[in-house]
Amino acid sequence: MQKALMKSVAVASAALALVPSAAWAQAPSDIGRYDWGPHMMWWGGGWYAMIFGPLFMILFLALLLAAAVFLVRGLGGPSSGPVSQHHPVASRTPVDILRERFARGEIDKEELEERRRVLGE
Repeated sequence: MQKALMKSVAVASAALALVPSAAWAQAPSDIGRYDWGPHMMWWGGGWYAMIFGPLFMILFLALLLAAAVFLVRGLGGPSSGPVSQHHPVASRTPVDILRERFARGEIDKEELEERRRVLGE
């Protein structure tokens, strides 16, 4: 009785072990899917993908960084830091500078008038 039970357990185990392989046998084959050749990784075998792929990634990151810089500068408003204090505005005329020097007391009225005449205003 015990030998018959052992034999039936062995047959049942073998049947259960072979059921998945029977199901796998029905599945489509992927044998040629990963072969080396002109269709490797669905790129069509182009060598250019290895060169242009990293270049396009660097270009994309550079454009992303430039967009972030322009966005930050645009939202920051006009610059009022130390750089703009050292670079005078280009719209000041020589007469404006003379008036400022006169207002600070660096030059007197006669010198102001003389220099204005020399400048032609």
